[in-house]
Amino acid sequence: MSVDQQCENKVKGLLKAELKRRNVSYQDLANKLAALGVSETPENIANKISRGKFTAVFLMQCLEAIDCHTLRLAE
Repeated sequence: MSVDQQCENKVKGLLKAELKRRNVSYQDLANKLAALGVSETPENIANKISRGKFTAVFLMQCLEAIDCHTLRLAE
């Protein structure tokens, strides 16, 4: 597995874990993003997260939308 793939898997896992920790579905996230002025469908969110290829801006928007102020990168 390449370094890029490892990073994609890690960031995907981090975001999915934060959503699960807060019991936020993709529909909930779409609604929370919309409140911030970010238009995303639940399907687009699912696709982005499953691929693990999304921008840092999208990650930050998601974290802000779910009120995640601290992100633990390692256990």
